[in-house]
Amino acid sequence: MGEASSLINLILLALAVGVFLKLRSVLGRRTGEERPPFDPFARKDKTAAPNSDDNIVQLPGRNRPRPADANDDSSFDPYPQTEPYVVKPRWGGLVPEGSPIAQTLTEISLADRHFDAESFMSGARAAYEMIVTAFAKGDRATLKPLLAGHVFQSFDGVITGREERGETIDQTFIGITKAELHDASLVDRRARLTVHFVSELTACTKNRDGVVIEGDPVMIRKVTDIWTFERDVTARDPNWRLVATSSED
Repeated sequence: MGEASSLINLILLALAVGVFLKLRSVLGRRTGEERPPFDPFARKDKTAAPNSDDNIVQLPGRNRPRPADANDDSSFDPYPQTEPYVVKPRWGGLVPEGSPIAQTLTEISLADRHFDAESFMSGARAAYEMIVTAFAKGDRATLKPLLAGHVFQSFDGVITGREERGETIDQTFIGITKAELHDASLVDRRARLTVHFVSELTACTKNRDGVVIEGDPVMIRKVTDIWTFERDVTARDPNWRLVATSSED
C-alpha cells in the first residue's frame, strides 16, 4: 500500500507541475511595465509625451472652416462672435428705456429690493378682474382688502344704492385685452403705479322684477380704465391697493 500511495503522489505532483508551466506560457510573467487598469474618474496623466493629443487644447474658433474668399489675412477673424452679448434693459417690454417712468421704476426697486415690475403687472391684472367682478356682485368682503379706504367707501356707496333700489348687475368678464404701465411716482415712502386697462365684458342692470333697465346681456363692451395702485415700500405688507380710478368712454 505504501508503494502505491507514493506512486499516486508522484503522478499528482507531475500533473501540478505541468499545469503550472502551461499557465505560465499562456499568461506570461509581470515585467512591471503593464498598463494600469482603466479608471473612468481618474484625471489624465500630466506627464504624457509632449506630442500626445491629450496635451492639445482646442481654442474657440480654431477649427472653424476658413471662408473660401478670405484671401486677405488681415480681414479674416479666426474667432467670430456667433452670439453677441446684449444687455437687456431692466424694464424692457414694459416701458421705454431711459424714460422718466423707467427711472422711477428703478428708484422704487432701490427703495424696495423685492419690487419687480413684471410681477406687479401680473398682480395688477388679477386684481383688476377680481375688483370688477366683485363690484358687479356687490362682494364687499373681496373688495375691502384690495381698495384704499376712500375708494372702498365710494364703491360701497354705489353697491348700497343698488341694493336699496333692488337692482342687480348681470355681468360676464371676458378678459383683459391690454394692460400697460401709464405712470409711476415715488413720494417719501409711497410708490404709486398707474395702469391703463382695456377689457371686454358683457353687462346689464336688472330691476327687482329681473327686467333689463340698462345695458345689454349679450353685447360685448370694450371698457377702458385707468387705475392707480399704491404701496408703502417700507411696509411688511407686500400688497398694493387701488387708490384712484378713472375711465374713458
